[in-house]
Amino acid sequence: MWFRKHPAEHDQNTVFALINRYKQSGDFVHFHHPQSPQAYWISYFGTLIDVEILHRDILPFLNKTAFTTLEEAKAALPFEDVLITSDLQQIQDQLLLGSVLIQLDEKDSICALVRAEMKKAREVTIPEEEYSVVGPKEAFVESITTNLNLVRKRLPISELKVKEFTIGALSKTKVAVLYMEGITNEENVNTVCQRLTDLQFHQILDSSFIAQLIADNGNSIFPQLIDTERPDRVAGVLAEGSVVILADGSSHALIGPISVMELFNAFEDYYVNWQTASALRVIRILAVSFSILVTPIYVAVLTYHYQLIPKDLMVTLVASRRNIPLPPILEAIILELTIELLREAGARLPSKVGQTIGIVGGIVIGTAAVDAGLTSNVLLIIIALAALASFTTPVYRMGNTIRLLRFPFLLLADLWGLLGIAIAFIFLMVHLLRLTSLGRPYLEPIYPPRLKDFKDIIIRLPFSSQSKRPINLQTKNQIRFSEKQAKEVHDIDE
Repeated sequence: MWFRKHPAEHDQNTVFALINRYKQSGDFVHFHHPQSPQAYWISYFGTLIDVEILHRDILPFLNKTAFTTLEEAKAALPFEDVLITSDLQQIQDQLLLGSVLIQLDEKDSICALVRAEMKKAREVTIPEEEYSVVGPKEAFVESITTNLNLVRKRLPISELKVKEFTIGALSKTKVAVLYMEGITNEENVNTVCQRLTDLQFHQILDSSFIAQLIADNGNSIFPQLIDTERPDRVAGVLAEGSVVILADGSSHALIGPISVMELFNAFEDYYVNWQTASALRVIRILAVSFSILVTPIYVAVLTYHYQLIPKDLMVTLVASRRNIPLPPILEAIILELTIELLREAGARLPSKVGQTIGIVGGIVIGTAAVDAGLTSNVLLIIIALAALASFTTPVYRMGNTIRLLRFPFLLLADLWGLLGIAIAFIFLMVHLLRLTSLGRPYLEPIYPPRLKDFKDIIIRLPFSSQSKRPINLQTKNQIRFSEKQAKEVHDIDE
């Protein structure tokens, strides 16, 4: 005997067909509640919802209330955002976000959706990459809701605006763009929003993906957005007029537009007096220059320009290299690669073991290399100092850039000596001059020159002298505060 099937059974674009597909997954729950006062069907992903919410706030109210429509069921539930819809795409999205689906009949096309998602996130802890002795000890976590709370409690004003996006064809990652209305340049905000909207990528697992995908030049080794784990830094740059990007599942925020000099500034500089902060910034810049250039200069001088070495120092160098069979370039590359191997091994191993490997391995390998006559003790000292100097950069990604920059400088120093170093420096400057961050020049305020912005770049002047926001951000409101009033000293008895 032939029976006519229900339309929902052969139509693949129905809620009934959607539930049947989901039932093939072991964590999907679909059951019928036949008891009085009202029978209903309920469906959800057990791994996405909070079971406590289901048994405390949903099932008891459905089981003790008589309802004949979904509207009556909605009124019985203690939720304000119960969604009643027949939109199949919306139903699918809400189920995958942790909603509970309620139907009066299994083949109904209209249903109610109640948000009961499981919210698992680690507690707010101290910063690990940007730790500071002075200042707040809070860091972002992997929950975008918690991260927005950490920012908003530092900027409790209505001018702080948040634009939300969902990107990633598979991951459906929630992304938020933060800016200050009335301060931030709308062109910067529109640039970020447009690039996020245009993203065509299957999964966004961390803010690092976004930093690479929306960068002005994806082939550059220089970071074009600053990633930070500090909510206080985010609040500070928002007040300056920058744009901030937060991604769900990431414990780092992205800041833009930036200039290359900002990569050498730690936010802790604002928690100490301006003299100390300025001295530390100068030390960082000198340390980075030393880290990049000292080994190539050593190779260039020993290979081509040994006449430049003072006689007293020449005696020491000759004595240290007397039994070394390798040319300076191979000697330097072997030691540089050894340092990189120790650094990678220390980073990939558990923290306590990694520290031990780094210290013991450096001492043992360094001593053995000198005793075996593979390298000179002078070069070993130079490369060790260069490696230490590279750690002075506050931004981790900039430290990686410095590590890579040494190798082209080394190769050109071996080919053409000091001329090769000069050529490498010219190529580096041309690249930096052409580089931009969200369309803004990367070398600002050095080029184009912005003399007024130097008050908070290489050195940090007192707060009373920083009454205006940076010119390179092109903010709507350049004035932070009245400089005249800030410099006035008022006695408590006045």
